[in-house]
Amino acid sequence: MIDVDIIQRIKVAGIFFLQVYKVTTGTMLSLFIPQNCDGKICTLTQNYEKPDPYHKLVLYWNMFSMFTFFTYYMIELRREEWAIKFLDIDNNKPDNSLKEIIRKEPKLDKKMDSLNLYYYKTLVFNCFVYLINIGLTGKIIKDDYHSMSTISCFISFVLLVVMKLYNSLIVAYQSIKNDKMLSAYMMEFVSYNVLDSDYVKEEEPPIEDIEEVPSALKTEEIVPIVR
Repeated sequence: MIDVDIIQRIKVAGIFFLQVYKVTTGTMLSLFIPQNCDGKICTLTQNYEKPDPYHKLVLYWNMFSMFTFFTYYMIELRREEWAIKFLDIDNNKPDNSLKEIIRKEPKLDKKMDSLNLYYYKTLVFNCFVYLINIGLTGKIIKDDYHSMSTISCFISFVLLVVMKLYNSLIVAYQSIKNDKMLSAYMMEFVSYNVLDSDYVKEEEPPIEDIEEVPSALKTEEIVPIVR
């Protein structure tokens, strides 16, 4: 039987690679938005090689925005990997049950708090960079407008990224506010609410270390009564 942790890692990896495309198109807007070149739609090469200084500035900011996105993604994946390794999901327990359980494991509790805080701060900085990215691209849309495809592509690319950022902000904020570990990759936002079974087994003392109960205490000797 496939381990549950392996299944969770496969799901996270699959979702991540699907998101790489929308992040690339959503940050490199000066490349992928249809623009006007002598009445025709510019190719990617033409968009990249435009000599206009402002277009170059926007292109470099696009690259910086994509870099901050993938930095934030690496932190998000590291957080998710830690959660899969040390925590688990038990549908028979409430989502906030981890708060009481993890207090008995100070190291895990401290690590979870630091991961959540670092994830939140990185995400907020990434949102700030992306908002500037959108603003800078607005002038390119105005100056190099080709057709309605310019507007529709811009809106669709931006919306995909904004929805990702919005969902991640909810995960990060709720995780810090309620002292929990919400998953950013499950189809429904699930909360890791118990310790991982593999981790618990590793922390349990081996059987040979447990003092054997004397046999005299296990059974009572029956003494016949002689009359």
